[in-house]
Amino acid sequence: FKENRKDDIWLVDFYAPWCGHCKKLEPVWNEVGIEMQNMGSPVKVGKMDATSFSSIASEFGVRGYPTIKLLKGDLAYNYRGPRTKDDIVEFANRVAGPLIRPLPSQHMFEHVQKRHRVLFVYVGGESPLKEKYIEVASELIVYTYFFSASEDVLPEYVTLPELPAVVVFKDGTYFVYDEYEDGDLSSWINRERFQGYLNVDGFTLYELGDTGKLVAIAVIDDKNSSVEHTRLKSIIQEVARDYRDHFHRDFQFGHMDGNDYINSLLMDDLTIPTIVVLNTSNQQYFLPDRHIENTEDMVQFINNILDGTAEAQGGDGILQRIKRIIYDAKSTVVSVFKSSPLLGCFLFGLPLGVISIMCYGICTADTDGGVDEHEAAKKENGDRELTDEGSEEEQEEEKNGRYTELSDGELKQKDIMEKKKD
Repeated sequence: FKENRKDDIWLVDFYAPWCGHCKKLEPVWNEVGIEMQNMGSPVKVGKMDATSFSSIASEFGVRGYPTIKLLKGDLAYNYRGPRTKDDIVEFANRVAGPLIRPLPSQHMFEHVQKRHRVLFVYVGGESPLKEKYIEVASELIVYTYFFSASEDVLPEYVTLPELPAVVVFKDGTYFVYDEYEDGDLSSWINRERFQGYLNVDGFTLYELGDTGKLVAIAVIDDKNSSVEHTRLKSIIQEVARDYRDHFHRDFQFGHMDGNDYINSLLMDDLTIPTIVVLNTSNQQYFLPDRHIENTEDMVQFINNILDGTAEAQGGDGILQRIKRIIYDAKSTVVSVFKSSPLLGCFLFGLPLGVISIMCYGICTADTDGGVDEHEAAKKENGDRELTDEGSEEEQEEEKNGRYTELSDGELKQKDIMEKKKD
């Protein structure tokens, strides 16, 4: 494979045998292989045990499992989308095809526009802008399609200030790239590759973090058809549509079903339905200081965020990071006990029991040692007393020994003194 892979286009799943996510992907991956074969695609589908062939996995920068890559010549494209058959097949067909796809006629343009909700088109001849467009396409082809066309192929309602130009078609309208206002072409395409209004989930919110836009979300319950849930969703949709020209450079709009993911992100319990604006680049968020009654209230709230008068909460400071670690640990423990109380007791009870036994053993060992030392000290003192005083025989022998040490003159003098005393 390593020697011959450049002769073909490969879609490879790098997996580990023990990985649960890899096992979950396996039936989907088999369906992907069958689908690509039935389509007559030139892409070959395979999988590799990255633990057995770690050198090849390292060569392609595999750091987690499963990792899906499309290998095309010297390039390796990472797949970061949902792990469904249709999404993976669409990714493979997009990346394996031409980098820039020409649109030779209006009929072809209309056909492609119906198939793609977001459409990037380069208009014009050879230029430095086209070279930059091709360079950006080679990087961002993993996310979206790139096309080229002449000016007469575009719809009549499109007016371009100058040529060459890069245009994005979405939400029933179009936007022309302006280097002065939009900055780098790669950043602009990355920002504009989403529709103006989305049904946001955790994965989409993660992807939106690369755009640098603020995300205004109506957090609702899709199953709840009450007036308040429907009203907040409609307000966000109206702002995204009616104020598109004002806010599309800075804001992404959408709604999210349920507040579980938002609660985890904000480390707080939000009462739904509600509206929240997220800054996914630094984990800050904004909550309206009063009830959003209509579109005008929402527009005022957005303007307050843009001019800095709205209070930002959260962030990625040190205190917030510590708080998040504590929150994540607490959430993990609670979720384990909720899903499987017995497993939770085993996972957390066993280590605590082992630690308790160790502590008890250490404390007990210290107590016994103290008693032994006390007894040894007491015994040593008793021996010292016996040694100092001794028995009567020992004292008498000691006395006699002292006498023998005296000289003859001292003995005579002592006898004389005793006689005088008598």
